[in-house]
Amino acid sequence: MRDLLLVLAVFAACVVESVEALTIVLAVGLTRGWHATMRGVAGGLIVLAIIVAALGPALTVLPIDALRLVVGGLLLIFGLGWLRKAILRASGFKALHDEDAIYQRERAAAEQAQPAGQGIFGDSYAFTLAFKGVLLEGLEVAFIVLTFGANQHSIPLAAVGAVAAVVLVAVAGVALRAPLARVPENTLKFAVGVMLIAFGTFWGVEGAGGHWPGADLALLVIIGGVLVLALAAVWVLRGVHAKQVADDLVQAGAATPVPDPR
Repeated sequence: MRDLLLVLAVFAACVVESVEALTIVLAVGLTRGWHATMRGVAGGLIVLAIIVAALGPALTVLPIDALRLVVGGLLLIFGLGWLRKAILRASGFKALHDEDAIYQRERAAAEQAQPAGQGIFGDSYAFTLAFKGVLLEGLEVAFIVLTFGANQHSIPLAAVGAVAAVVLVAVAGVALRAPLARVPENTLKFAVGVMLIAFGTFWGVEGAGGHWPGADLALLVIIGGVLVLALAAVWVLRGVHAKQVADDLVQAGAATPVPDPR
């Protein structure tokens, strides 16, 4: 069961980051051309593969308790960051991630950029933007793959979830030639945040010498508990946000001068 949850968490995290990287790649490729853009994509993927290949074996040689403690802390950091953003977006305090708007903005920037020199990688602007997009969006997923896989001594298993997500998003992007705006990104981030926090808590306690009743079954209880707390936070914050909006409207109405009926 733990392995299945691991693959699902990595898959969902990678879908989110892949959609964001795809938006950048499509905007640049359709505007500036595909040769340099695809070279940038390949360069980013190669760097990510080197990072995973270099750090993966190093993590697996750590003592299991120390590894679980470190991995648990890292997953809590990632998970709390993802879940915080998802809660703020779901409650209205932060705007939802709009891939269409990002795509249009990136495409406009690419169209307005001055023609770049044709170096070894072709159009340097297209190469650099595609390279940075793939590398920056992929780094967080690479660390999630490494931490999940190293803790379970199964980096290939975690990599299966990541590769499946990349292939799925890439095929959909090529078929549609448009950003995947309909992917419920905030819902995925919400789910990934819950999963990362649950795994981080589970492994952190084990690394500190604690034992969970029911062993792996405790994961389901932790996931349920984190999910309930997160949904409660959304419910409370929605009420706070609605009150703030209503107060702002009242203040705006009071500040508007009443026209003289004469």
